[in-house]
Amino acid sequence: MTQRSPSPSTSTSTNNASPAPDSAASRKGSLAALKGLMPFLRPYRRQFILAGIALLFAAGATLAIPAAFKQMIDLGFGASAGAQSIRHVDATFLALFGVAAVLGVATAARFYMVSWLGERVTADIRSAVYRHVVHQSPEFFETTQTGEVLSRLTTDTTLIQAVVGTSISLALRNTLLFTGGLVMLFVTSAKLTAIILALLVAVILPIVLFGRRVRKLSRDSQDRIADASALAGEILNAMPTVQAYTHEKIEAERFGTSVEGAFSAAMQRIRARSLLTMLAIVLVFGTIVFVLWLGAHAVLQGTMTGGDLGQFILYASIVAGSIGALAEVMGEAQRAAGATERLLELLAARSDIRNSAHPRALPLRSSNGAALALNDLTFAYPSRQDTAALDHVTLAIRPGETVAVVGPSGAGKTTLFQLLLRYYDPQSGSITLDGVDIRDLDLHTLRGAIGIVPQDTVIFSADAMENIRYGRPEASDEEVIAAAKLAAAHEFIERLPQGYRSFLGERGVRLSGGQRQRIAIARALLKNPPLLLLDEATSALDAESERLVQGALEAAMVGRTTVIIAHRLATVQRADRIVVMEDGRVVETGTHASLVAMKGIYANLAALQFHNVHVEH
Repeated sequence: MTQRSPSPSTSTSTNNASPAPDSAASRKGSLAALKGLMPFLRPYRRQFILAGIALLFAAGATLAIPAAFKQMIDLGFGASAGAQSIRHVDATFLALFGVAAVLGVATAARFYMVSWLGERVTADIRSAVYRHVVHQSPEFFETTQTGEVLSRLTTDTTLIQAVVGTSISLALRNTLLFTGGLVMLFVTSAKLTAIILALLVAVILPIVLFGRRVRKLSRDSQDRIADASALAGEILNAMPTVQAYTHEKIEAERFGTSVEGAFSAAMQRIRARSLLTMLAIVLVFGTIVFVLWLGAHAVLQGTMTGGDLGQFILYASIVAGSIGALAEVMGEAQRAAGATERLLELLAARSDIRNSAHPRALPLRSSNGAALALNDLTFAYPSRQDTAALDHVTLAIRPGETVAVVGPSGAGKTTLFQLLLRYYDPQSGSITLDGVDIRDLDLHTLRGAIGIVPQDTVIFSADAMENIRYGRPEASDEEVIAAAKLAAAHEFIERLPQGYRSFLGERGVRLSGGQRQRIAIARALLKNPPLLLLDEATSALDAESERLVQGALEAAMVGRTTVIIAHRLATVQRADRIVVMEDGRVVETGTHASLVAMKGIYANLAALQFHNVHVEH
């Protein structure tokens, strides 16, 4: 039976903010966080019911064993035993075997069902969290470390798997055994049961209070593990830089310190849980031993049969064992509660970049590309609100026009691309694509109409064919090869050991910088968008490769609108228009020749790059 996992929005509808570990909500009841798992559990009601039925049979069989022993003792060995004692013993042991068979089958069925539930729910949670994270805006990734997200997807979900797949079942099982055993204790001896209950109430209070400290330590331990994972992820992604600066020993020591911190936090948790377990066992079993001492005196006085005492001992053991198991489960549940809080915090994160409630469609595509307009655009990054990255920028780009954006570092060129892709929204002004405000477009519609070749090329751990096909997953092999030829990538791909099926290594480590760039260009060309964004698309190429790719790009620009960011002015001289930016503003616009003649910012930049250009100051 196929089940649908709940969407992230469902799972966090009531969890817009998770309480801090020391908040009043946490002090009142840490296990309340586990309620956030309910949307993931509801689709599997049938499996829970089947597990519950198996649980009832297993608990019933367990509770039947002491009663069978009572019959065996009283009828087989007690004062009333006679010639029929052998027959009673035989019947009792036959019944015990039947009970054991029921117990075995029911326990196996319960284990299978709850283990399936644990795996299934954990898989759903991981998928929901990952699906939610990949839809976040870049602002989210500015403040959240990748290693922390990975820790929550692995370590935290593993803790939840233990609770759903084991602890919930054990908690229900031991709750049933505790309740059933308690009832049978009253039936056997109300007086001794009343004494044992009064003493248990006195010993459970310190166990509960100590359990709250275990929960806080569990949350701290998970945080330290996440910190270590985040640090490892950051360093492993920057190994060439680490090795270039010979920081291997320093980074190993940093990670070792972080791991030791996680170990110390884990040991605090382990010590606390060990003390909790010891406290529970000593106090609970001490209480039971005392009451059983009273029962032994009752048998000697003749107010209780040997069978009654044996039955009472077994039921008391069941009750005591269930209390001990519940204390152990409580520790696991407290750890899972901390993990659940962390996952709910992640699921509660809401991107500021959202689809319009009533998204509009783009007009039918023109053969000349897309019309683009920036209308009095002002934007500051969330982390730098006091500094405008773009300041009242107005620019209109005609369909099919090629516009180059140049300027010194920090002028706002890359920010412009980020707003065009709607990674951020401007504080004021608007951007329109074919006359439609991009905030009124579905994000997939907007980004589907844009192809980009970024300055920092991303190569996935796959072969060359799949890396290029990332631009259009449904493209055929022939279309992929055609895009590679257009991007001057076909020749070097063919020379790879397995050609287009060659694995390119993690982050494309088997390719040169220029080869990675040509893969990215082929990917964008395969997408065939009406608007093409080139962010330093030829910056990593040697002179020969740049000549090949520049020619391919010029051919690719035909029939589409192209916006180019470039520091190397040789790549933009043939643009229809060059826009010069400085300090987030458009300060000059024109062709290469007209801008040089203006003797302004562009002319100064050109003078630095072209020795034959002379500018008067």
